[in-house]
Amino acid sequence: MSLTKALVGWLLPPGLLVLLLLLFAFWARRKGQRRLSLAALAMAALTYLWSIPAVADAWVRHVEAYASPPARIDGDVLVMLGAGATPDTPDVDGAGMLSGDGESRLLTTYRLYRLTKLPIVLSGGQVFPDDGVEAEIARRQLLSLGVPATAVFVEDQSRTTEENAKYTSRLLALHHWRHPVLVTSAFHMRRAVLDFQQYGVHVQPYPCDYLVSRRPAWYANQFVPSAAALSLTWTALHEQLGTLEAWLRDTHVHGDAVPTQ
Repeated sequence: MSLTKALVGWLLPPGLLVLLLLLFAFWARRKGQRRLSLAALAMAALTYLWSIPAVADAWVRHVEAYASPPARIDGDVLVMLGAGATPDTPDVDGAGMLSGDGESRLLTTYRLYRLTKLPIVLSGGQVFPDDGVEAEIARRQLLSLGVPATAVFVEDQSRTTEENAKYTSRLLALHHWRHPVLVTSAFHMRRAVLDFQQYGVHVQPYPCDYLVSRRPAWYANQFVPSAAALSLTWTALHEQLGTLEAWLRDTHVHGDAVPTQ
């Protein structure tokens, strides 16, 4: 275990917040504020659990286990979902870059195109005022990698996963594509599949951009709080809440829908 990393974990948030909550709980108990002390202890425990890699990695690993990359591609079009972009940051051949998740999805899509020569649909618009248009930036980067313009189709209006599915389904119908291969981050795949099902589109999942190793490893730093682990916890919780919302929508639309296992 790296002593330096352990110290940093406890001297910076969220580790520092855990220590401060423990100190506050001790102070409140000394002052006779038992309920306040217990509340602070509960908050410290929850913050600690949510911010250690041992918990965060396990949670994300569970979310990412929904699907594995298939051994054989069985589709007629590749569909890549966006994941955020900056509009004006410098890039090799212009301005604007995808997020780390987006670039990982783009690389997988490009490699699948090299293998299959299937057409590519890029789905993703401008989510916030200071964001770039995800699909347009991805298109520029694919063209710079040598993918012909005739093979790239853009859906640049969507701002959510549900809208990805809604607007992409129209594009698929327009070009008579019936067997899309869906490329998105592993943690995002289950929610995306449900949203596409809502619009009558059954996809072949091709997850990528895995955030944690599939095989857990246990060592001391797994129990030291970190902002990175807290971010992973947020991602897992966000995806599971989003999946629940997508399942409820799908159930409302189809009536007999059941959660995808």
